[in-house]
Amino acid sequence: MSLRLLLPEEGVTDLLLTWPDEPRVYERGTTALDETVTADFLKDYLFTGCAPADEIAVVKAPHPSLNRAAFTTNGRSDAGKLRRLHENGHTIRLGNLQRVLPYMAHLSRRLQEETGCSNYVHAFLTPPGSQGLRHHWDQQMAVIVQLSGTKRWQLWRPPVEAPMREFNESWRVWRDDYIPMWEAQGPDTEFDLTPGQSFLLPRGWVHNPRVTGSEEASTHLTFALRERTPLWLAEKLMADAITESGFRRVIRPGQLAGAELSGQLLGVRDALVQYLAGIDVTQVATAVRQAAVSELEYTT
Repeated sequence: MSLRLLLPEEGVTDLLLTWPDEPRVYERGTTALDETVTADFLKDYLFTGCAPADEIAVVKAPHPSLNRAAFTTNGRSDAGKLRRLHENGHTIRLGNLQRVLPYMAHLSRRLQEETGCSNYVHAFLTPPGSQGLRHHWDQQMAVIVQLSGTKRWQLWRPPVEAPMREFNESWRVWRDDYIPMWEAQGPDTEFDLTPGQSFLLPRGWVHNPRVTGSEEASTHLTFALRERTPLWLAEKLMADAITESGFRRVIRPGQLAGAELSGQLLGVRDALVQYLAGIDVTQVATAVRQAAVSELEYTT
């Protein structure tokens, strides 16, 4: 089971059976993942200019990510520029490793087969005594795998309920008083993550990771699992409605305003209820399961 490359048996059980809503730290030990995707491997991949520029982000708190021109030449990643930025305290994020590294592609597919969740893998290389991203929250469960160095994680309980896709993304609903408030009250939990450890970071939890030591850089992997929700199931239930001609008829411009629009909405709602009532759920379940283990991502 590929999850055992990220988590010990206890963590695998927690993830598959309870899907924790609070952070949990685990002793992972050394797995084939640690032996294959090492910090040195990622640095070599980055500082030889092999990493695609589209999948690189460079950031140093409290500033936003740098423009791509800061680390590219003629549209390609520039190893020299990236090395200098890293030496100057910038965190470098290598995004979507499952798209560019065969080992990660195979691992990502197996994780999806085991969890039913599409996923992606980012690597974060943070210099000693530095910080990349500041306080924010994410839209999915993440498994954080520390490869080298030590990173301190400050965590706060979710300020919004169950963020999903674009809904309640941190940057969309951000308030200027968030960071002062969080820093004044202190984190709800805080720990230093070291090599051989992993932790589950549930969606919505505010996190503020940084490297506090001045001697050693940190490298960690973030495996983000796109959670399936009732809305996702509802979309699958409605997916074949297009085969019904009534749902494909034209709605005239004059029917998109006032009382005409309300009447159209009521009519479609009633038609949809009738359509859903006639669905063979057993038959749809087969297609939904196949989608769960094969759809690479959803972004609607």
